[in-house]
Amino acid sequence: MKKLLGVIVSVGITFGLAFFVLATPIVVTSDAILGEFTQHIGGELIEVFTIIPSGFCPAHYDLRPSDIRAVSQAVLVISVGHEQWMTSLLESIHTSDHPVSTLQVPGPQKRLDRAAEMADEIAAALSEVFPDHAATFVSNAEAFKLKLATLATALKAQAEELGIETVNVISMKWQALFVSWLGFDVVATYGMPEDLSLQDLVELKKIGEENDVVMVIDNLQSGVTFGAKLAREIGAMHAVLTGYPGPLPGTTTYLEMLETNAEMLFSALEPFQ
Repeated sequence: MKKLLGVIVSVGITFGLAFFVLATPIVVTSDAILGEFTQHIGGELIEVFTIIPSGFCPAHYDLRPSDIRAVSQAVLVISVGHEQWMTSLLESIHTSDHPVSTLQVPGPQKRLDRAAEMADEIAAALSEVFPDHAATFVSNAEAFKLKLATLATALKAQAEELGIETVNVISMKWQALFVSWLGFDVVATYGMPEDLSLQDLVELKKIGEENDVVMVIDNLQSGVTFGAKLAREIGAMHAVLTGYPGPLPGTTTYLEMLETNAEMLFSALEPFQ
């Protein structure tokens, strides 16, 4: 990765203009969810370039030459904050001739209450960079937040009707906050499968059996083998949610992703109702 940065950053700075001659300013986002939020709020006033394509696990992503060229031409870079390569990339790109504004928007992205705050933070950052369009950004953010609120109300109502607060689950940690926001009782979480051992499986199985866990919830992008095995050991259902829009049918957008994820969990509970 360091070698790639060292070689390609200079290429991106030297030849970036040849690849990114756009009528609108470039705003770079590190992942697809931030990209979608930013495009909603910025509208036609900006051009959004997303580094990590939808469906890729951030922990396993390698930068491409096009990513570095995009950052070399960006006026604003928006990231979550845990991208290990972002700091060195920005340090290589940022010069007195090409200053780059930055914004970190930490998650949890999949909680709709936090998503509304993220929309406000992105609108504020865009307004600072493009003050003449601040009113438009704020208006677009409010419209997007209304959609978030409408979905949140609908999902919460459905969850309450199903009584999911009494349902015990074990979740991959990247889905746990969304699952608990819906109302499920998350009795344990687990991390990346490659970091887990047989002992972890044994301990989680014990927790699952002691707490009558009925579902193990996995994150598609981080791998599902461990969760599937844990579910078999406990005798529980195995649900796989996507962490980003796109990979599953009906998950083209962020809102569709959350609605589809929730409906998958709700549908899995029907035999227990």
